[in-house]
Amino acid sequence: MSDDIVSTNWLEKHLASPDIAIVDASWHLPASGRNARAEFTEGHIPGAQFFDFDEISDTESTLPHMLPSPEKFSSRMRRLGIGDGKRVICYDQAGLFSAARAWWMFKVFGHADVAVLDGGLPTWKAEGHPLEDGPARKPQERHFTARYQAMMVRDMAHVADALRSGSAQLADARSPGRYRGEEAEPRAGVRAGHMPGARNVHYATLLRADGTMKPADEIAEVFATAGVDLSKPVITTCGSGITAAILSLGLTLAGACSHALYDGSWTEWGGNPDSKIATGA
Repeated sequence: MSDDIVSTNWLEKHLASPDIAIVDASWHLPASGRNARAEFTEGHIPGAQFFDFDEISDTESTLPHMLPSPEKFSSRMRRLGIGDGKRVICYDQAGLFSAARAWWMFKVFGHADVAVLDGGLPTWKAEGHPLEDGPARKPQERHFTARYQAMMVRDMAHVADALRSGSAQLADARSPGRYRGEEAEPRAGVRAGHMPGARNVHYATLLRADGTMKPADEIAEVFATAGVDLSKPVITTCGSGITAAILSLGLTLAGACSHALYDGSWTEWGGNPDSKIATGA
């Protein structure tokens, strides 16, 4: 384990620790028909709070779950009982799909003491660890200080410049079919394909068959095989900024020198008729 990922056994031993805060950071694709909050009520890790990506976001944006302002993030974390000095553990109901996005958001807002639960809720349940149902326990509000880390976030202008100048590599976490433009995008009005020059590193290739993260050396090999040089800056991207954070987590675990996440991701790029796109491998 590392500072950025913890095991289910570790978490069970620390469930009663007063400095631990647990968030269920589950989010499902709109077409899945699943309701993350309803599933949280049916069963979650004891003491967990529900982290609502669609509400803890810039709700004025036309793009999905974009980063909120530092002030809004601070306000929402206070309501969840998460404050300065808390070690935050993020998990999700899929194993590892959206929890890394919450991990990245905490990092972006300057809260470095945050980790992802390896294997998430499926591993927790498979190993027989305790669950509780019903709504989240009412937390005591705490002071949370947000300090925005601009170097961790990239927008469309940054990405266009990186593609033009070669100042950073693009790593696309979407499936090979979506990357090549062979599968339709799940959101209306978004073209199929990828950013010219981007490399495809499907987020699932960083995971073992049981949904836990591969060790650092294997993660580094996955990126190298895809043509991504970890000694040079990397920008991660995906459909809407969720699974790109899995690549960001992997890059962190593998010791990459510099990386940031494109928040608007393919929803913004593919939805802009003036953006250049490529198809095929």
